[in-house]
Amino acid sequence: MNPTGSSTIDRMSLDGKVAVVTGGAGAIGQVYARALAEAGARVVLADLDGEGAERAAKSLASDGLHALGVRVDITDRDSAATMTALTVETFGGVDILVNNAALMADIPQVDLLELPGEWFDRVMRVNVFGAVVCAGAVKASMVERGGGRIINQVSAGAFMGGGIYGVSKLALVNVTVGLARSLGPLGINVNAIAPGLVENEPGFKSLPAEHPARAALASAIPGKKQAPAEDLLGTLLLLASPAGEWINGQTISVDGGWVSRL
Repeated sequence: MNPTGSSTIDRMSLDGKVAVVTGGAGAIGQVYARALAEAGARVVLADLDGEGAERAAKSLASDGLHALGVRVDITDRDSAATMTALTVETFGGVDILVNNAALMADIPQVDLLELPGEWFDRVMRVNVFGAVVCAGAVKASMVERGGGRIINQVSAGAFMGGGIYGVSKLALVNVTVGLARSLGPLGINVNAIAPGLVENEPGFKSLPAEHPARAALASAIPGKKQAPAEDLLGTLLLLASPAGEWINGQTISVDGGWVSRL
């Protein structure tokens, strides 16, 4: 018998929970939202592309899942507050926040020394500050509901020398630890997922499938070289569900062993 009195399957269930996925109109965001909904959660797909978020939510709803699409500018506190208010009004509160929205494919592919200052500021504001803004927006609802889970999407690139994208994702690793320490006593766990080479359109736009650099990077990976976003779902559901209640302040690499940290 499980010492908690519930079965292992029950501890992976998200029945009765409400999840917000930022970047919900994007490739990984839609995969994440569907998985959370299929696990029992009511899901809000939030994106700067509000129409795209609504279309993605309707796709889930057509399959009998509970979903809502909303527009949000994650760098704007008022916009994030409106997103949270709509979630509370529609579904009763917020239990899970997945900070998935980020700039990647659109970032100029130039050396860090040549990156225009406005792009440096923009990437850091979206990829780092945006996660902080959204965490702040849902905090009160999570506390009211007895706790919650915040899952930040980082990257294997955070642990390698490179451009502004990796810089921003390493900063988000630090934010994850900081928020875990401040929100943990309130019953809110904060963790991060660091994917490796994901096979989807944004990933291939940043690094084309046939580019020699992708093959070179893959050669350094001891396990599975690259994978679809669906291979991230085991970690997502662990961190979001009661099964992961003792995990806090951690960044979990899902990359075939590409990044190893002792």
